[in-house]
Amino acid sequence: MSTVVTITGSGLAELTCAWLLAGRGHRVRQETGTPAAGARPLLLTGPTLDLLRSLWGDGLLSGTHLLSHRQVRWGTGEPPTRFAQPTRVVDGAVLAERMRERLETVLTVSADPARWVVTARAPDDPGGQRNAGRRQLLAGTAPLRPGVEERTALLSTTELGWLQLTPLGRGDCLVQAMVPGPAKDAAGLLARLLAESGLGRVLRRVPHAAVAVRAAPRLHRAPASPPGEPNAAGRLTVGAGAIRYDPLSGTGTAQALRTAILAAAVIDAEAAGTPATALCAHYTVRLHAAFGEHLRTCAKLYGTAFTSALWADELDAARFGFRVPEPPVAVV
Repeated sequence: MSTVVTITGSGLAELTCAWLLAGRGHRVRQETGTPAAGARPLLLTGPTLDLLRSLWGDGLLSGTHLLSHRQVRWGTGEPPTRFAQPTRVVDGAVLAERMRERLETVLTVSADPARWVVTARAPDDPGGQRNAGRRQLLAGTAPLRPGVEERTALLSTTELGWLQLTPLGRGDCLVQAMVPGPAKDAAGLLARLLAESGLGRVLRRVPHAAVAVRAAPRLHRAPASPPGEPNAAGRLTVGAGAIRYDPLSGTGTAQALRTAILAAAVIDAEAAGTPATALCAHYTVRLHAAFGEHLRTCAKLYGTAFTSALWADELDAARFGFRVPEPPVAVV
């Protein structure tokens, strides 16, 4: 049985869900809105690349920058370790545009009321989210020194947080850092971490500007609700609106794609006769279980590198999953 579905948004998860549903004969109506401006660098490792290719086929990643290795120094006093890790550096905005172009060839327009709405928008009510900490990701770009090898990502830690340098190709480098709380001066803090880690040696200069965004793991408490009567659409939240992973894990994009797969399966199963209430409960349980497992991974990983009091609240948030209150002022 064919179902009418409205997809709101134009992120990778929404577009993938629309692609899967259209391929299964459902009538998909897309409300894209205005795409976010500017580049959105994504680092896609082997498992994510395999998943993306299995869903969309080949061609989406043509022309992207390929990294071959990663060098990691995790924890003070530890020597760096270099290992092979094929990775694609992708502009998320370009990838989404390529998905939209491909999706337009298979969409079936319908004026009938939607049975389901799929969105990546997080709930407006803060109480609808479960935030495991308050750490922030700092990000800026800077030029590499002439002659620096551009196929290896560099990761290091200081007492304050981790720092990663990712070559983007053509002499440019993405500089990212995770710190345990809000940052008043993101660019200044990046410069400090570059100096403390020693990674600044590969750059011609520090980033002139930087942004700071919330990056602690986050979960939608109720990511699925069944259709109501007479014509109230069911709602499935996908992507980062449903579950957000810590950026260091390298699995955030893959998890967003998995929510799209699961949401499409819910709609498909309901159309075949499975009760929507049971399907929504299953969807919620699956995401909550994944979130708990991710928090355990974060607690183990960060617990080995950050032993100062600055990280105590973040480690507790990962271990116990509660929301640490926001401080009134920047803490770093």
